[in-house]
Amino acid sequence: MNHIELKNITKNYKSNCALKDISLIFEEKRIYGLLGRNGAGKTTLLNLITNRIFPTHGYITLSNHPISENDALLERIYYMTESTLYPDSMKIHEVFRWTKTFYSNFDLTYANGLCEKFDLNPNKKFKTLSTGYNTIAKLIIALASNADLLIFDEPILGLDAHHRTLFYKELLAHYIKTPKTIILSTHIIEEIADLLEWVVILGKQSVLINESVASLMERAYAITGKSSDVEAFIQNRNFIGLEYLGTYCKAILLDKPTEETLKQINQMGLEKSKVGLQELFIKLTDVGGVLYEIPKVG
Repeated sequence: MNHIELKNITKNYKSNCALKDISLIFEEKRIYGLLGRNGAGKTTLLNLITNRIFPTHGYITLSNHPISENDALLERIYYMTESTLYPDSMKIHEVFRWTKTFYSNFDLTYANGLCEKFDLNPNKKFKTLSTGYNTIAKLIIALASNADLLIFDEPILGLDAHHRTLFYKELLAHYIKTPKTIILSTHIIEEIADLLEWVVILGKQSVLINESVASLMERAYAITGKSSDVEAFIQNRNFIGLEYLGTYCKAILLDKPTEETLKQINQMGLEKSKVGLQELFIKLTDVGGVLYEIPKVG
């Protein structure tokens, strides 16, 4: 798989616009985080990529070929959702074989090995599984599909801490062994941050951030100090959040610091600290991707 491209995508639901003129490229062999608040359009975007719904305007290509109504291309994409689409009467090992009829590269040996790792009995019927083990079964099917593009929408529903950690380790090991494009969409950002190479953050109908995690983290930092000093420092700088505590405050900035900036921070007696991806996401989406109006000093 080369890449999947969305070009000028708009999706309307009657009078409601879910996505407006979005253009994105998901490159091959990269782990993406697709982030956004509820209603930002994440699931709509994933449903468009997997041809479950169609855009109102724009087009989507996989390896430069239109994805719409192209079964050969769709076999290269596996989309794990919160929904369970398998017949209740089917046992897990039967679902494995059934899936292989749609995904010819499905690895039965790998799937059975994952069942042992996750302590999942493949002879159980799907309808008897708890929420957590239902999720585990679907994760195993996704990983064993060997599709070129794996999409996980809220992949840790009902999982305890042990199984979440096991999934993250297995996902990374699978990616290292057979590099592919992976898209993770979840609200538990803190736990997946170290896995991600690239992040796409959706605001209302649009893309707020489309950037490598390394680059984004280089630009993001926090400044703490006396309110008057912090407010003076952020003049003419891009900041996305202010938190006040008494006479002190903390500012979150998206403005890669230069040597001159670092010198100024020291001279003003301010404290600089790192910002995690989850905190950055919260601040960005709190303001809808629009930078705060900078308070005037003096």
